[in-house]
Amino acid sequence: MGTTYDVVIVGAGPAGMTAAIYAVRANMKVLLLDRLAPGGQIINTNEVENYTGAGKLSGAELAVNMFEHTQALGVEFDYKTVLSVTDKGTLKTVVCEEDDAVYTTRSVILATGTVPRRLGVSGEDKWAGSGISWCAICDGAQYRGKAVVVIGGGNSAVEEAQYLAGICTRVTIVTMLDLTADPKACDKLRSYANVDIHIYQEVLEFTGVDRLTGVTFRSTRDGSERHVPCDGVFEYIGFQASSEPFKSLGITDKYGCIAVDSHMRTSVSGIFGAGDITAKHLRQIATAVSDGAIAANSAAVYVQSLQ
Repeated sequence: MGTTYDVVIVGAGPAGMTAAIYAVRANMKVLLLDRLAPGGQIINTNEVENYTGAGKLSGAELAVNMFEHTQALGVEFDYKTVLSVTDKGTLKTVVCEEDDAVYTTRSVILATGTVPRRLGVSGEDKWAGSGISWCAICDGAQYRGKAVVVIGGGNSAVEEAQYLAGICTRVTIVTMLDLTADPKACDKLRSYANVDIHIYQEVLEFTGVDRLTGVTFRSTRDGSERHVPCDGVFEYIGFQASSEPFKSLGITDKYGCIAVDSHMRTSVSGIFGAGDITAKHLRQIATAVSDGAIAANSAAVYVQSLQ
């Protein structure tokens, strides 16, 4: 019979790596899995300035620091694509694509995060993470005193645009429909003198040579095109929860996010969620590591209860 782990952690972003650190320090036998390089979405973040104690560094640097921390503590890590997680009572199985690997574990922490929806237009991949961002709280400060474009008209777009309007010289909103956020938030955004709003627009291209320099978009009403120069772009057209392998467990909400309680417990005993994959209000590195610590502690308590 193969190894039985105390906890298998699926996803090696800040939440997953923090969970691994706390779990191994609780004397649990830990396996950390991710199909990509450790770090999750922070790898695509050009600068991190709001993670306490880290100062100013790139997301990739922070990811390396976190991963090296897990390895210094002896956390077992492997590159694997998880296909499914099955609840078998006191034991769970984690099935992976590579080599048809199957892991047996007493508990599971799901920390696979989310993926921002993209427009799929010219220049988007080129400037992703170095001109195009999906988080104003994370990256907005580097555009202080500059011009930015916000794409989207929902609550996230409007709220982040208000924040950017307080630090940027010009904020241009481009949205496929009208503003669909809360009416009061929309009214507040319209009150800013340095905010321009373009509704019913289709983004055509992100332009630039050595750096991002502008956005070209077209009216879906009259077909007219416009080009707006800018230093940065923030996209808010939704996100996709990376939860497909876990749908059969019945622990996700209508958006695909994992529903957890304050202890990061799902409705299935021994299965926990952590980080951006969970249904939550604020998705930040700080909240992800907090979730990871709580999930690991809860998993340790659960595993101990089985003995």
